Amino acid sequence: MKQYMETTDGSYIEDKETALVWCYEDADPDFGSCQAKELLDHLESVLANEPVTVKSGQNFVEVKPQGVSKGLVAKRLLSTMQERGMLPDFVLCIGDDRSDEDMFEVIISSVLGPLIDPRAEVFACTVGKKPSKAKYYLDDTVEICRLMQGLASVSDQMHSVLA
Repeated sequence: MKQYMETTDGSYIEDKETALVWCYEDADPDFGSCQAKELLDHLESVLANEPVTVKSGQNFVEVKPQGVSKGLVAKRLLSTMQERGMLPDFVLCIGDDRSDEDMFEVIISSVLGPLIDPRAEVFACTVGKKPSKAKYYLDDTVEICRLMQGLASVSDQMHSVLA
């Protein structure tokens, strides 16, 4: 990844808690795309016998341990809440790429199971119009901010009424 970062202007490596990601959103789109394909092929080859997953997404190539996903994290969070007797009555889940789909699936299916209050308000939202397991779409980060501000405003109003 370091070699690809050094040879692709506008790219960088992000060291996340559970993944190593080569990002090229600020690189030349054609060159970055070509480099991403080459890097993906190279990593899949050299890491074939390692317990990792190599995948590409919109402007990134990622390597992470097998079995780690946003869906698993969501399920673990909801299970921990259930064990502590705290079933959520409101869930807002927002994601913008393929890696979020398993998280949407967990959130949506949990309404049918014991992890979320059956009367809960559950909103799975994907950013950008594309096929998704999420029921709702937000156009961009501006719309996400508008949604969050609206929720904060309603929350403030509810606290005022209850106080």
